[in-house]
Amino acid sequence: MKQITYYIVALLLCFMLTGVDPAHAARKASTLKVGKGGAKVSMLEGSAEVLPDGKKEWRNLKLRDALLGGDEVRTGLASRLELSLPGNSNVRFADNTRFKILQLATSDDVSQESVKVHVSLGRSWANVSNMVGGKKKGFELSCENAVAGVRGTIYRMNVNEDKSALVRVYDGEVYVKGGGEKITEAPKLTGAPQKIAGPKKIEGPRKIGMEEWTFIIKSMQQIVIKGDGIAETPRDFTEAEDKDPWVDWNKERDGSKER
Repeated sequence: MKQITYYIVALLLCFMLTGVDPAHAARKASTLKVGKGGAKVSMLEGSAEVLPDGKKEWRNLKLRDALLGGDEVRTGLASRLELSLPGNSNVRFADNTRFKILQLATSDDVSQESVKVHVSLGRSWANVSNMVGGKKKGFELSCENAVAGVRGTIYRMNVNEDKSALVRVYDGEVYVKGGGEKITEAPKLTGAPQKIAGPKKIEGPRKIGMEEWTFIIKSMQQIVIKGDGIAETPRDFTEAEDKDPWVDWNKERDGSKER
């Protein structure tokens, strides 16, 4: 009993000498765990920076850091970043990628909420379990001109500087619809707001006007969205044309997590 008392007194003295509030230290430690509504840096190669919601200065991201809704992230040259979500789901980002977490479940009842990530530039890969994609929730990757949402699947999205995007599905189904999230509060990531042209007549059966389309993309299918928001007709793609170090790395990463 005396040993326990001495330990508690020594611990309190340590906090007093270092100027650390014990309650604050406990809160800081808890942010390293992925709980309900959490997103944790589970893998980082190279470098990445985060601009926390409401802050003005970027800071370096580290392994096991926690992210919240409203945080903006940018990855560095030759870098890769993986975020782990509740329910054994993961989303990864390649080098020179910029994204913002629009929504993370923050209440105790995560079944009522969704995970939404806006990618303004670069490459992303999502492996989403059915636990994240329940009846009342889901996972969405959005860009300037489209939203790709799922309820349990594997897919990726590439976003180019001209706002064009490519979505490829590897397992399950993804709904892709026109009209992405417009992030006007983050001009450094999305550029200055631009005037969007109104509805216009589209000639030919192979293109559909911006914000006038929704497709269900199945396994080994893709869709290309042009910079003006017009979608090409979805089509199948082959493993040969999809051969890429980024794709191979993600498949290997997915396989290692399943074992």
